[in-house]
Amino acid sequence: MASEHIENKLKLLPDLPGCYLMKNANGHIIYVGKAKNLKNRVRSYFKSSHTGKTAKLVSTIADFETIITSTDKEAFLLEITLIQKHRPYFNIQLKQGNNGYPYIKITNERDPRIMIANNVKKDGGYYFGPYPNVYAADETLNFLQKMYPLRRCNGFQHRPCLYYHMGQCLGACFKTVPKAEYEHQIKHIKSFLNGNVGIAKRTLTKKMTEAAENLEFERAADLRDQLRYIEATVEKQKIISQDNTPRDIFNFYYDKGWVSIQVFFIRQARLMKRIKKTFPIINSAVDEMTSFIVQFYQQRDQPLPKEILVPDSLPKDVLNKVLTVPVRTPKRGQKRDLLEMAGKNAKLVLDEKFRLIELDEIKTTGAMNELTDDLGIQRGHRIEAFDHSHIQGTDLVSAMVVFEDGQPNRKLYRKYKLTTVDHADETASTKEVIRRRYSRLLKEHAELPDLILMDGGVIQMNAVKDVLVNELNLNIPVAGMVKNDKHKTADLLFGDTDKPVNLNPKSQAFYLVQRIQDEVHRFAISFHRQVHTKHSLSSRLDEIKGVGPKTRNKLLRHFGSMKNIETASVAEIESLGIASTVAQTIQLSLGHPTSDTNKS
Repeated sequence: MASEHIENKLKLLPDLPGCYLMKNANGHIIYVGKAKNLKNRVRSYFKSSHTGKTAKLVSTIADFETIITSTDKEAFLLEITLIQKHRPYFNIQLKQGNNGYPYIKITNERDPRIMIANNVKKDGGYYFGPYPNVYAADETLNFLQKMYPLRRCNGFQHRPCLYYHMGQCLGACFKTVPKAEYEHQIKHIKSFLNGNVGIAKRTLTKKMTEAAENLEFERAADLRDQLRYIEATVEKQKIISQDNTPRDIFNFYYDKGWVSIQVFFIRQARLMKRIKKTFPIINSAVDEMTSFIVQFYQQRDQPLPKEILVPDSLPKDVLNKVLTVPVRTPKRGQKRDLLEMAGKNAKLVLDEKFRLIELDEIKTTGAMNELTDDLGIQRGHRIEAFDHSHIQGTDLVSAMVVFEDGQPNRKLYRKYKLTTVDHADETASTKEVIRRRYSRLLKEHAELPDLILMDGGVIQMNAVKDVLVNELNLNIPVAGMVKNDKHKTADLLFGDTDKPVNLNPKSQAFYLVQRIQDEVHRFAISFHRQVHTKHSLSSRLDEIKGVGPKTRNKLLRHFGSMKNIETASVAEIESLGIASTVAQTIQLSLGHPTSDTNKS
């Protein structure tokens, strides 16, 4: 029986081709598969009965993720790459020989040959593929040997070989063939296998028409089949191309205040790795995406590729200057298709996130009652939850979220800049925010919550109780949300003992607490980023590439303060005689960071 998490994800699967990656409880990839229709294929694992190895696989699956592609062919080729990269336990290893996935190879020899190879070796040869259709690859090889002959024989033997007499060998069997002649043929073969098949297809079509007109129908049919094999073999492939340039591809999708980012790493002409990120938007989506790319390489010490591909909406001139690597937007061809594929996957991830939230919210009906029953308190409808955030004891803030009848009420969310605490002190921080919140509600005779949740343990709980009971004379139930070492909801502390209340991990009450904890943490972190950024502008100005002492002083003299520089437009900065790319870099660098902030 699939878990509720998997059941929810199954409802969101797209009717599209792609690959799926099955994971165990530890997050390890245990199986990779491809499908013409992801929805039908993945659901079959959990909605059908299985025996043997498949049954064992299904019993081990704790989660899965998908990567959509444009065609089933691309899914097939991506599956090969993913299996070779991750070597999942349950995947059958790719077989060699006629049952494998062949390549067409041009050998690295004085008299080169073209042949079928089952493995890629570091032997200086040129490899094209792999090709899922083995027969089509063989037929295409035969066509190339006839149209662009290299060496077909075993080498020098004092006399011409049979292939030479048939026009399928350049004659290395009895003479020295100039290197330039080989290079001329190899140039045509490479062009053909890279998809430039127009000349060859026109030649075959002409011969096919002539054969049909001469009533040579069998020959015409053979030529027609040869055309089809060529199309199947050299069809443009986004996942495995012949361009070995190391490149990273960034694309994004944004909606409802959130941005979803996909990063594709293309290495050795293969999609070797994918990173996906979602986080709330503080400025604009373009600003968040641009800042993410810059910090992706600067903060993670990520090695730079030879080329970075981004959507056209991003400021490529600024990224070029900051990263010192060509940043481009492809207009057509395989690179454009890869960029669009990254965008489609970004949208899929964010749509899935929102739809899972909607499903969770629907299922929280009655979760409030279930939670109060588990805690043994009177039923209610309103929960207020608090969390603190800071970096090494500076820029201390707190945030509060409100859930009513299991649903977030964002109009009632509140932010707090702590004024009486200047260092990391959980007790003092908690007391200040609780004192400010509930003394105000008492003064305004406003509605009080039925339960208060603190993102933390006993220290925070006791601090809340101290203020409520001893200062404000209030009797509101208080519980602490505790996370495990994987930062997931683990326990709920309540009452006068340190013994946690054990919520059923599959219960609606548990899901409600988990959502509240995630939401208050997100809200606190987002607020902290805003505060921290404003406080760190001065030091960040000195770190901006292209801004030296003269430019810095010019900015400060003209605008008067860092706050004014932060809000200045690019045009206003340029009016000081500062170059356009530097002005845009200043705006980018003073934008809000997207990396995670250390949290107390």
